[in-house]
Amino acid sequence: MREYYSITELTREFDISTRTLRFYEDEGLVQPVRRGRTRLFRPSDRQLIRQIMRGKRLGFSINEIREIIQMYREPPGEVGQLKLMIKRIEEKREDLRQKRRDLEETLAELDQAEESCVERLVELGVNT
Repeated sequence: MREYYSITELTREFDISTRTLRFYEDEGLVQPVRRGRTRLFRPSDRQLIRQIMRGKRLGFSINEIREIIQMYREPPGEVGQLKLMIKRIEEKREDLRQKRRDLEETLAELDQAEESCVERLVELGVNT
């Protein structure tokens, strides 16, 4: 296992910008070692970046990701982190279900509006 990774290596590996990595650092999610102006990321930082990216893909906010990461660092540790993660996943799942219901309702309304327009065009003697 390597001792350090450069910012360039991690931006390429995770397909993110240096600005994104600096943002994660500013947010306290990762804490690279500084050598002058150079940031050196430990394997643990690399793992955190992987978790952050996964959290983002799942739709978690930076604050939610921070909360989950912080639980791992402090008591209740991994068990607490896993329980919180399950809770957050359920919340995200319910948010997505609600969005799906909202989308289905909107699509039905659009279908109804379109049907009304077509019916009115027929009444006006216009072919569609």
